Amino acid sequence: MVEHTRAHPRIKQETPAGRREKLELGTLFIPAGLKTTGAIPVLFFFHGGTWLPEVAGARDKVAIVSIQAGSGSATYANLFQDPARWPALLKEAETKGGVHFGRVMLGGWSAGCGAIRQILRAPAAYARVDAALLIDGIHTDYTDGKPGPLESKIGAENLAIWLQLGRDAIAGKKRAIITHSEIFPGTFASTTETADYLLAQLKLVRRPVLKWGPMGLQQLSEARSGNFLLIGYAGNSAQDHVDQLHSLPEYLKWLMK
Repeated sequence: MVEHTRAHPRIKQETPAGRREKLELGTLFIPAGLKTTGAIPVLFFFHGGTWLPEVAGARDKVAIVSIQAGSGSATYANLFQDPARWPALLKEAETKGGVHFGRVMLGGWSAGCGAIRQILRAPAAYARVDAALLIDGIHTDYTDGKPGPLESKIGAENLAIWLQLGRDAIAGKKRAIITHSEIFPGTFASTTETADYLLAQLKLVRRPVLKWGPMGLQQLSEARSGNFLLIGYAGNSAQDHVDQLHSLPEYLKWLMK
């Protein structure tokens, strides 16, 4: 499906100034102008390519580890089946970068959220992560294998870690930003359906909102409590999905607050 009503601006591809180090998995980028004498913030970003997360890091003065591994959330989840892999990657990035990370954030778009889900399932990794950004990518299966005629029954297992994160964010122990579109895949639960499930379990209520978001997105709703923020955007096309990825610099700014 292609949508022609609303403009879909895109960030211009560029290679921001800074230092890059190849890692066992992905690339570390330390933007020019980021002071590295003390603890520095870092964002591990999954499924955003390389240049766009680096542009966000350069704008917001955050070190970036960008990881691109193909398609499908299972592809990203499988990268971290060994719970020791992400802590080792974190240590490798500090060693090769000659830096010490203070605030550690995880971010993913679409399928990339599968990596975050798997990383956070390991208690040691969960304890080290301060914040997570989940861009239109929280999915799960239908328990009956298909959507229901009205409310669908969705699998809770893949959503359990998001509930833990949400509760900790509401309590001020973590920070979480979740966004979703109106895209309906049909063969697995949409990000709207998983968002509704999370809000019901967290006992939060959406507030209707009609305003412009970043990159010309049309915001329809939000739910806030403590350090938890969930935003619903209009749009059910691929362009709408990519709009949210190109909003990464703005989302990262919110995550850093």
